Amino acid sequence: MFSNYLIGLREGLEASLVVCILIAYLVKTGRRDALKPVWAGVAVAVLIAMGFGFVLEFGSQELTFKAQEALGGSLSIVAVALVTWMVFWMRRTARHLKAELHGKLDAALAMGTGALVATAFLAVGREGLETALFVWTSVHAAGDGTPRPLIGAALGLATAVLLGWLFYRGALRINLAKFFTWTGGMLVVVAAGVLAYGVHDLQEADWVPGLTEKAFDVSDTIPPDSWYGTLLKGVFNFQPDPTVVQVTVWLLYLIPTLALFLAPVGFASGKGRVKSPDEQGTQPEDRSSEQAQAPKA
Repeated sequence: MFSNYLIGLREGLEASLVVCILIAYLVKTGRRDALKPVWAGVAVAVLIAMGFGFVLEFGSQELTFKAQEALGGSLSIVAVALVTWMVFWMRRTARHLKAELHGKLDAALAMGTGALVATAFLAVGREGLETALFVWTSVHAAGDGTPRPLIGAALGLATAVLLGWLFYRGALRINLAKFFTWTGGMLVVVAAGVLAYGVHDLQEADWVPGLTEKAFDVSDTIPPDSWYGTLLKGVFNFQPDPTVVQVTVWLLYLIPTLALFLAPVGFASGKGRVKSPDEQGTQPEDRSSEQAQAPKA
């Protein structure tokens, strides 16, 4: 449940901040007439994300067991790839996200209503589709038939909406760089578990060999139905009897990805190269973006 709460919070807050920046900019520039197209784009993005999740859930029920496992395993790998790209991308662009969105919105205002709808849709839709896919794969990995993963994701999204509203009203300041670093690191750990479980699904579908070759079995020490076994599974997708392939894939993904993401220099932080003033966040508007100083209507 916690891992899905984290997914909902992280993705939801990204979308909330994007909407907040777009709305605040339109209000400040006296373009309240453009608010309806922006909200329309947001609504379309949300509906498409919900429809995508609906198709994943109910469309897969008509498949055979092996086909379901193959689909679940394949989508788990896709979800991990998307989430990994997302955490690195946000880590590098959090400083100048505000300026980037303002530029896109200025261009959309010049092009008309359709462009405004498309701008809001694209800004929010990516997070919505990623959330739907990652939550679905996480629920599929849980496999206990309980609504807890969905409740966790819903609570995370609700928290994100509340934080976004407080941010817009000026009641909250968030250091975006630190927030996305910590939540990104935790999501990498969650993604490693989803990836390992996806590989297990592919093994059950006979797409990947080694289903019977167990790396270890601690089921007697950590029973899957115990409270701590359930907690480990819910947070990290922990499996007490993983295969050798699962453990190998988990280590090969987690160690280099987490090390690169938390590195003080290089690709993860965007340092180690000459930057323009805008990228470094030295201008007043960029510093406010990094520290998430709330815009006021």
